[in-house]
Amino acid sequence: MEKIHTVKIQNPEYGDTYTAQIQKNGAGWIGQIQEVPEVQCEGNTPEALLKILKTELHEVLTARADAWDKQIEEDIKDGRLDHLAEKALEDLRAGRCKDL
Repeated sequence: MEKIHTVKIQNPEYGDTYTAQIQKNGAGWIGQIQEVPEVQCEGNTPEALLKILKTELHEVLTARADAWDKQIEEDIKDGRLDHLAEKALEDLRAGRCKDL
């Protein structure tokens, strides 16, 4: 295998920056996103690989966000966060809050 190249990928939706590590592997290229290890792809050229990595990264991040949204909705519905609301109201009534 050849030298690993590092490329920064900007996520325009959230403004986050991710690190793609790509390298030539035989006739093609392989790569992964360092911060999101489940994003691993192959491509025929570095440009094609980066396009595939960006697409896969977006899909994984969207799936994570959807799962988080679903989980918090379930937690709210099931009352798992009620104690946090009660604590916040208690702090507000006791004057332990600051206006922003």
